[in-house]
Amino acid sequence: MQSDVVIIGAGLAGLVAAHELIARGKTVTILDQEGRQNLGGQAFWSLGGLLMIDTPEQRRLKVKDSVALATNDWMGSAQFDRAEDHWPRQWAQAYLEFAAGEMRPWLHELGMRWFPVVGWAERGGGFANGHGNSLPRFHITWGTGPGVLRPFEERVLEAEKQGKVTFGFRHRVTGFDITNGKVAGITGDVLAPDDAIRGAATNRDVVDQFDIRATQVIVTSGGIGGNFDLVRRNWDASKSGPLPDKMVSGVPEHVDGLLLDIVKDAGAELINTDRMWHYTEGVQNWDPIWPHHGIRILPGPSSMWFDATGDRLPAPCMPGFDTMSTLHEICRRGHDHTWFVLTQKIIEKEFALSGSEQNFDLTEGGWKDVLKARLGKGATPAVEAFKEKGEDFVVANDFDTLVAGMNQLGGNLIDPAKLRAQIEARDAQIDNPFTKDAQVSAIHTARKYLGDKLIRTAKPHKILDDSKGPLIAVKLHVVTRKTLGGIHTDLDTRVFAPGGQTIDGLYAAGEAAGFGGGGYHGNNALEGTFLGGCIHSGRRAGRAAG
Repeated sequence: MQSDVVIIGAGLAGLVAAHELIARGKTVTILDQEGRQNLGGQAFWSLGGLLMIDTPEQRRLKVKDSVALATNDWMGSAQFDRAEDHWPRQWAQAYLEFAAGEMRPWLHELGMRWFPVVGWAERGGGFANGHGNSLPRFHITWGTGPGVLRPFEERVLEAEKQGKVTFGFRHRVTGFDITNGKVAGITGDVLAPDDAIRGAATNRDVVDQFDIRATQVIVTSGGIGGNFDLVRRNWDASKSGPLPDKMVSGVPEHVDGLLLDIVKDAGAELINTDRMWHYTEGVQNWDPIWPHHGIRILPGPSSMWFDATGDRLPAPCMPGFDTMSTLHEICRRGHDHTWFVLTQKIIEKEFALSGSEQNFDLTEGGWKDVLKARLGKGATPAVEAFKEKGEDFVVANDFDTLVAGMNQLGGNLIDPAKLRAQIEARDAQIDNPFTKDAQVSAIHTARKYLGDKLIRTAKPHKILDDSKGPLIAVKLHVVTRKTLGGIHTDLDTRVFAPGGQTIDGLYAAGEAAGFGGGGYHGNNALEGTFLGGCIHSGRRAGRAAG
């Protein structure tokens, strides 16, 4: 396994780094604690969304974007407020320039294409200089996550055939040899083979050890989302209360974050480890692949959102608007679930499920599949399957039956009269073009965007209108996902030791480095910046180590 560069982690960032190194004539060893079946890591399971700026896709939909506007949105969301945010801030600016410049032409040249309707994610917290996207920027890649991975996987696998890349699957790194400020090697365990399907939990049986001498090492080992203990340890409950007792996991169990402590013990600096990104619209997967497997609902703006006791959540805690504010609100209220209440008409137009496996039409299909799934009768097949089989869904033809089902699932916390009064108050605003209801206003605004009007936002109607039914309630859980902090690096992905000196030959990229610098999102994310951050930082790491 003697190579010019060793990469720890065979996810998207690692593959992009290897892609760059191969182009520079370098030999590469890629280590991963999982088997070959998990090549591509978390990116495989993603929807394939990328935040890009001022693209042909945006312009076709009359969306006028710019670096200046995107910078205002990013910095208003990030709210960088720490001394150690210096390099994360530099990384944020570098990504914005990349996303408005060479990102799309480069990825297009590699073969990527994007769904023509640009998504409008994280619409914001209510202020122009605060959190949120002012306009649609979420570009869904044809082929979803696998489509994003494909050009990098193909290049690396071809290089493997040529003897330029060596894979060390089932190799778990447990130590770094760093001497006199320089990396000299890595050690670890060889785990027993395991042919479990992609994403499923695998054994941790040690069958051998390894010791690889290396002077150039790139850490792309991912985050902590599959390790609830580590998530809870890093979460700062003093800000908004503890995380719920019950959560679901949006990532496989092997996303355990253990290497972060190992590289820290070896002398690297971690920053912003308390910052993380967990979604608030998770449902339990009726057909799970990994432990506690949760799926995130990608909602349009119309579902009413209530806490566990049936109190409506305040703006900006509305579907698709401000994930972090909603997460903090849920933690403050102290229950482990919330509720969407909606109609069949809303679920048909507005519900999508995150993940490549939940979007066959975009992952494996073409235009005919998309039109059939998104514009045909009913919701998409994946959503209808969850509605029928998912344990978090209540479907009823009348309000009283709906509430009875909610109370059966949620511990009898909801007063039917109180819930009805709030829904009726909202419904009364539908007939009022001068509404004061923030969510109803948001629905009208969304439908001014052609993309939302076509496929993402239902025509405004009353929740209790029998003709729009049946009624649906969805019990929602917090679903763990992304690590916003991580290994502290400069713009060349060189890893800092405490005190400000870089460790010679040690680099970090992807989620392990907070997607850039140790946390380029700051306190909040705009979406499309997770895969985008892996691509951007992996590219920089490969170029720096090459």
